[in-house]
Amino acid sequence: MIDMNPIVSDFRVITKKIIEIEMAHPDAKLPKCADEGSSGFDLCSVESVVIEPGERRIVSTGLKWNPNDNTLEMQIRPRSGLAAKYGITVLNAPGTIDASYRGIIGVILYNTSDQAYQIPVGERIAQAVIAKVEKGFEFEVVKKVSESERGEGGFGSTGKM
Repeated sequence: MIDMNPIVSDFRVITKKIIEIEMAHPDAKLPKCADEGSSGFDLCSVESVVIEPGERRIVSTGLKWNPNDNTLEMQIRPRSGLAAKYGITVLNAPGTIDASYRGIIGVILYNTSDQAYQIPVGERIAQAVIAKVEKGFEFEVVKKVSESERGEGGFGSTGKM
């Protein structure tokens, strides 16, 4: 007689996607998530800089990357704590680091407050989220695009701004 009960096992195969990181500066830190539920990997500064009120600065992480997959991008996002407490944000959020870029990753920080802000070496300055990018599209010229319910309603047209 054949036993029809499936074999139950606690064994799981875990596969990890590898992104190559070059530590191009002696103070560079490997990006890491604060915990398993975090979406973003913390990026740290390798330089000590002061960002004056209303000033923007490109702050170096000292890292280079190779995602080994041309359908990935690294999105650079602000850290909520820096934004809420000190008015420090990523100016072009989310910034995009293309899969083909091999230079040192910099973060464009902007000080929205009325106080200068000191960033020490090693401070977490942004988050990096790895995202899949859809590829394979082509643009086709048409005489007129189709109508939609929204139509040409722009900024604020779908609700209170």
